[in-house]
Amino acid sequence: MSAVGAVGALFGRDIRAVVRSRSQLYSSMFTPLLFLIFLGNGVSEGLEPANLKAGNFTAYLVAGVVVMTSVFSATFSSASYYKDRDSGMLRMLLSSPHSARTVLFGKSLAGVCIGVVQASVVLLLAAPFVEFEWQYGLVGGLLVAGATIVLLNVMLSGLAQALASRVETMQGFHLVMNLALFPLLFFSGAFFPVDNLPPWLEVMARINPFSYAVDALELAAYADGTAGFFGLAIDFAVMGALAVGVYALGLARTPRLTWSGK
Repeated sequence: MSAVGAVGALFGRDIRAVVRSRSQLYSSMFTPLLFLIFLGNGVSEGLEPANLKAGNFTAYLVAGVVVMTSVFSATFSSASYYKDRDSGMLRMLLSSPHSARTVLFGKSLAGVCIGVVQASVVLLLAAPFVEFEWQYGLVGGLLVAGATIVLLNVMLSGLAQALASRVETMQGFHLVMNLALFPLLFFSGAFFPVDNLPPWLEVMARINPFSYAVDALELAAYADGTAGFFGLAIDFAVMGALAVGVYALGLARTPRLTWSGK
């Protein structure tokens, strides 16, 4: 079997595993949607946030919920690494004629695909119920949002693969992912504007990779102008560089076959 065939087989195997695991498939989409419905409407109706450009917190929150969905998807998808390792499947795959990078590429590609589909579904489900501006037009906005979602999931897949190849247990992996990613999510402007925060928090927001994904999604769907945003050129430059670099790092890490690393 060629390398392309091996990647396709591994890709299809992980996709089928996720489709069969309905709890994983639905929870990673429905949890962010519930967050959007209850928190978004509660704040919009109860507090009437006047410091948002459109004054609609539910629409503002969509970008953060899409990013959150991608984080959940990357975390859940990487669980297959531990299942394969503990069952001995990973050792068998790595003993095949194909390189470790081919095996990891096939598995990580499935994770990227799952994350892109789930995040896109959340965006499309939310769109009819919130007041989006679509300043680049509906088609243009969806293309910008789609490109952002792809780059974000490539970066998250690479990070998840790099961590999964070194963290011994699935529980430890989930803990590290949560500790690493959720602070970044909260300080990215996903749930509240970062313009008027203390200087040290503004600095954290500007060096936060999630800030650029949130910025691009808000420009695509929510914003009615570019004032106060990084801009799509900066957003895609930062996300593109991080996606390539982090994904390459994830593929370069040789996976551990046992807890002892042997």
